[in-house]
Amino acid sequence: MNATVIAMEGTETVFEDAEKTFIELSNSQRLQIINALISSKMNLTLIAKHLGITMQEAHRNFNRLMEAGIVSKDSNGAYSLTTFGNTIVTQIPSISFLSKNKAYFSDHYFADLPMKFVQRIGSLDNSTFVQGLVAVIEEIKEMYRHSEEFIYGMIPQVPLDLMEVAVKVVKDRNISFNYILPKNAAIPKRGKDFLNDINFHDLLKNGLVERKMTEEVKVSVVLNEKKALVMFPSIKGETDMNGAFLGSINRNDDNDNNNMLFHEWCLDYFRYCWLRSRPFDNTKLREV
Repeated sequence: MNATVIAMEGTETVFEDAEKTFIELSNSQRLQIINALISSKMNLTLIAKHLGITMQEAHRNFNRLMEAGIVSKDSNGAYSLTTFGNTIVTQIPSISFLSKNKAYFSDHYFADLPMKFVQRIGSLDNSTFVQGLVAVIEEIKEMYRHSEEFIYGMIPQVPLDLMEVAVKVVKDRNISFNYILPKNAAIPKRGKDFLNDINFHDLLKNGLVERKMTEEVKVSVVLNEKKALVMFPSIKGETDMNGAFLGSINRNDDNDNNNMLFHEWCLDYFRYCWLRSRPFDNTKLREV
């Protein structure tokens, strides 16, 4: 038997194991049980009552989950997730996010998004989709207006109305504004005059505004300390600003974990790109 055949047989074994796991996860009751066990152990009676199912249904589903190694039972009859089960749970939001947005991702993609961010794509599961260019621009403006600590942004172009709102907030509140633009980014012809009029150079000099440049921007993010927004490129390869995923966090709520994950994803991605971007070069901008 040659090495290729052996390798293929090994792959089949891996897929068989994965198939068994997917079969157990393809049932809504079992998914509900797994979700219920994330926060605490539960016995048969409690889970049946919690899900509104019969004891027989609960028992049958628990047996299947135990056979799959996802759930275990202690000596007191309480069920809990195994290490394998806890790990599987972390993957469900990714499947959920992609499933809910199948239509969107039929003509959008992740482009050059690093795999470590693709693997965390479930962090976006609790987001709201904002439809339409005008709605997206207005959401960004509102984000700017309510910023109190910082504004971070990485978008493919700079509409003048966005620039005006951002600079006003930076000057009025003395907050940090960091942004990344792609080489050959389109800027409005009146943009340079506007920046001269508001002494933009002084904002750069005192460090309130910092900017960098990258080869291209495909996945775009805009965020402040409370809100974040991400836009993915169409299959043509350009950021599509006609739709965006939006999330906000309640900083006074320590249990607002889902929205915090969304915000952290966007913040981590911006910082990742910031560290890999080059010094800003005004000569590379394109006036339109």
